[in-house]
Amino acid sequence: MKRIGFIGTENSHTDHFIRLLNAEERHPGYRAVALVGGASERNNALAEAGDISIIVDNPEDLIGQVDAAVICTRDGARHREQAEPLLKAGLPVLMDKPFATTTADAEAVIAAAQASETPLDSSSALRFVPEIAEFAAAAPQLKELRRLTVSGPADPDSEYSGLFFYGIHHVEAALEILGNPVIGVDQAVDVTRRGDTVTARTLIGDVEVEFVFVVPGADYRIPFHAQLIGTGAIVAKELTLGKDYNAPLLAKFVDVWESRTPIDVERLLSPVNLLATISNAL
Repeated sequence: MKRIGFIGTENSHTDHFIRLLNAEERHPGYRAVALVGGASERNNALAEAGDISIIVDNPEDLIGQVDAAVICTRDGARHREQAEPLLKAGLPVLMDKPFATTTADAEAVIAAAQASETPLDSSSALRFVPEIAEFAAAAPQLKELRRLTVSGPADPDSEYSGLFFYGIHHVEAALEILGNPVIGVDQAVDVTRRGDTVTARTLIGDVEVEFVFVVPGADYRIPFHAQLIGTGAIVAKELTLGKDYNAPLLAKFVDVWESRTPIDVERLLSPVNLLATISNAL
């Protein structure tokens, strides 16, 4: 049995992963067995619901007790400190979004994984929504893509590293639609903030890309949405997250772990580079 430990159990994504592994057994031979964060009320409830017997205080305490770890901590600024000791010990790691909040942290985590030849992966769930494939299928209709707008909820003042908490979804969805172009730290962006809305514009290849981040209210939240404007058509769709939106992330991680797939460095770095540039421009 492959044993998996969870860090950042305050995040509801932990519930999803434990359900997929333990209750529904989506991946036979893989099981959630440990929780980090001490014997809190939250961890005790998760342990009881998931039939989990190991609760430890710190991420490093997982070493020797699990075979891999999933980091769900809401604030991506903490991911590096939590991941590095595990990767150096040879434990594969799945990082929930965002992978990191600075290029330096992202590069350090990747370096730790490469040095120990350890599997590492991270993704926004929006990369796997069905509409992404539908956009690809519409390519003949669109002809030459000229403009891409991705909109959705995000708060630049979030306690979880501002735009990174939800804004990483916008950026990863856009890069997936565009075929995962490489984005460096010198990407030019134009960013404006008016009230509860931040708009960022940039040019990626020949495509004008616009991100619209709208702060959610107490009783409202705009959906994630993408609009593609081509020389032949305009295609717009809401990006829908179903009940099992985290299932593709887990399945991809299991595949990366089993196959020892080399780290896709640019796929991990490019979203961080772009969103860090946008955030720094505010």
